[in-house]
Amino acid sequence: MSAPPSHPERAGLWIVTPSESVVVGVGSQSEMLDSVLALGGLVLLRDSVEWEGRGLLKALIKKSALRGEQVHVLGCEVSEEEFREGFDSCVNNRLIYYDLFRDPLSWSKTGEAFPEGPLGVLRAICRRTDPGPATIALDSLSWLLLRLPCSAVCQTLHALSHQNSYPGDSSPVKQVHVLGLLHEELHGPGLVGALSSLTQTEVILGGLMGQASAHVLFRKPQQRPTYQTSWFSILPDFSLDLQEGPPLGSQHHPDPHTALVDPTTHLTFNLHLSKEEREAKDSLILPFQFSSEKQQVLLRPAPGQATSHIFYEPDAYDDLDQEDPDDDLDI
Repeated sequence: MSAPPSHPERAGLWIVTPSESVVVGVGSQSEMLDSVLALGGLVLLRDSVEWEGRGLLKALIKKSALRGEQVHVLGCEVSEEEFREGFDSCVNNRLIYYDLFRDPLSWSKTGEAFPEGPLGVLRAICRRTDPGPATIALDSLSWLLLRLPCSAVCQTLHALSHQNSYPGDSSPVKQVHVLGLLHEELHGPGLVGALSSLTQTEVILGGLMGQASAHVLFRKPQQRPTYQTSWFSILPDFSLDLQEGPPLGSQHHPDPHTALVDPTTHLTFNLHLSKEEREAKDSLILPFQFSSEKQQVLLRPAPGQATSHIFYEPDAYDDLDQEDPDDDLDI
């Protein structure tokens, strides 16, 4: 196993995967974002109330736009003006925004209507994509999953990331990145697991000691999954400022949202013993335990003490089976 390269001028953190078979790391913000987008397909961003993920979503969108890709954004939770805020004109010009925030059910009949609903919008995005790489950003997947069947959303995500599930579609797209923002605390583990099975790259946002972190899981075909952890902050222009993380001993992997829970808390009885209680417990002799005094009494009777003996002579009707001594019982 080779050691990671040393770059004093670069911030970031190198992590060894639990299997200790792969070393991955990030040396700069460009390398981190490139690694998240490298595999294509579905990239799942799992955030929480404490560690929001829209900033990282917009950083990935900016990276895709600066690479010359056309970026389609399905906006459900914030207005178009708020979403575009912070991007420069070069990035905004490459954004095609589908606004489901103002009129999710097309009641106002203004602007472009989507009679087939949010999934129809995604299919329209798939058909309208220009030749070349493209990025589709879903802000957010939780909004869709709370209003649509999970199976329909998963099928659409699979079709978007593979571009081969709709009969008659002849999309010329070379590679598609689907960026899905998921508010993990709104969903159960079964749904999150179903989405995870569709992903090529999964980003779990968390943090420690006030520092945000991204735990990235890469699933490459026919290869062992690898993990990568980066500590960062997001600047106002949605660039990343990579930082040195807390000491390795204080970091928890792989899921930063999983907290250690003491099972003995909030009990109606006490599971702990005081020093006096433990001494009393250790000195107690149970009835089935033979102390040395009891052994002496039973095995070596005192002189002059009367002893009894049992003499037994089996008769002809006794049928003793050593393998089944209870054979004569009706059981």
